[in-house]
Amino acid sequence: MTSGGSFFITTPIYYPSDVPHIGHGYTTVAVDTLARWHRQAGDDTWMLTGTDEHGQKMMRAAAANGVSPQEWVDRLVGEAWFPLLKTLDVANDDFIRTTQERHEKGVQAFIQAIYERGHIYAGEYEALYCVGCEEFKPESEIVDGTGAFEGLKVCAIHSKPLELLHEKNYFFRLSAFADQLLELYRERPDFVQPESARNEVVAFVQQGLKDLSISRSAFDWGIPVPWDPSHVIYVWVDALLNYATAIGYGSDEASFERRWPGHHVVGKDILRFHAVIWPAMLMAAGLEVPRGVFAHGWLLVGGEKMSKSKATGIAPETLVKTFGSDAYRFYFLSAIAFGQDGSFSWEDMLARYHAELANGFGNLASRSIAMTAKYFDGSAPEPGEYADADLAVQRIVADAAANADAAIERFRTDEAIHAIWTIVDALNGYITESEPWVLAKDDAQRERLATVLYTCLEGLRALAVLLSPVMPESTRKLWTALGAEEALGALTAQDVRDAGRWGQLPAGATASKLAPLFPRIEDE
Repeated sequence: MTSGGSFFITTPIYYPSDVPHIGHGYTTVAVDTLARWHRQAGDDTWMLTGTDEHGQKMMRAAAANGVSPQEWVDRLVGEAWFPLLKTLDVANDDFIRTTQERHEKGVQAFIQAIYERGHIYAGEYEALYCVGCEEFKPESEIVDGTGAFEGLKVCAIHSKPLELLHEKNYFFRLSAFADQLLELYRERPDFVQPESARNEVVAFVQQGLKDLSISRSAFDWGIPVPWDPSHVIYVWVDALLNYATAIGYGSDEASFERRWPGHHVVGKDILRFHAVIWPAMLMAAGLEVPRGVFAHGWLLVGGEKMSKSKATGIAPETLVKTFGSDAYRFYFLSAIAFGQDGSFSWEDMLARYHAELANGFGNLASRSIAMTAKYFDGSAPEPGEYADADLAVQRIVADAAANADAAIERFRTDEAIHAIWTIVDALNGYITESEPWVLAKDDAQRERLATVLYTCLEGLRALAVLLSPVMPESTRKLWTALGAEEALGALTAQDVRDAGRWGQLPAGATASKLAPLFPRIEDE
């Protein structure tokens, strides 16, 4: 994508029926990092997140807690979901709630438009419904119950009995879009990523699509169908439309034109809604399909997917209290191949924190700045002629920046961080081999010492820029300590795609004392 282009990216719209766990945090920081990178590259960037607040499950939870559905969702969002963004240092541009008027109006306009285009009809429906999934279950996700639920049909995901529903509903002609969808996947092989997710979607559509029930008449906690207010719009259809209503669909056409189409990052369990139903709805409305859908894997704890019912959900603040938000962001974005399942363990996070952050990056920054203070009164020295070892570092910095940007284009935050980390490793090795403390004892080596320390400081300048989308807090401290804020301006104003160009930190920039970026943590 060229600099200055539009980059609209979304997290899934979260269902706030419970408090967020590290899985929600994982998706959110991944999207935030991608957005920060593009924003810092000069692209017209917009990051959206939000909450999906309608549906039967929410209505039942509110009743169980003795409050109205609106009071219930207001409490959940205010006490748990807004604070999550602060905890994880997320710089989202918008937060949409499906109970907001801007959303409800846009949803009604969209549904009316596809109704008028002949894509919706009235019918009757009888099927097994899972309240937990808010979904009529396909055969593949219906299993026989065991134990207390013996003799009943249960949801394969929630292991809870399914409800047989018979309703007069409105249907969306999803089956009519199978060929167009298959053509989309063929023409744009990267529309669904990674490839395993794409293969799953193609196989699903090739089996044939059933029309989708898009309204419910058994309860009223939802957005009324515009031509028949005795029905509310099915919660998933309402939820998917947030990606369009938030940027102005039905209310601000100029904004919608500017931002749409966007990129969606979702967990693989909601892939079909985003890669099949959502593009079909857009085709029905005569709108462009998304730029792409990226499905990441699950976070496993003790070998199992996190779940509320099994009490394996870990709150992000538990980890942030110990490690800090930057280390949280770094760990989840680098330790797991983005797109595959990954395991979390406290021991692994602690080991990586010490090896990579405290001893690797943090120590490199402290040493370089301390030596600049000791040998050059804290002023970045003027480098002399570059030797082969110095030029090798410069090549590594240039390659790392280019490779990281290419990885971000593929939505691979893990590969981007690994590319950037080659600079950390190279500089630590360079200091060991150059032995600046030995050079400092010999006046004849003064120019060589200056070159070595300038190389370290300029390498750190590149690292601060490249890592700022991942670790905004520690890189800001480093940027200030390098004297780069005064010399070059704000860190977030540096073009991340230009970070690998050597020689940007001017000689004479004044370094200041740097407290440890990642203090050691005692293993409790």
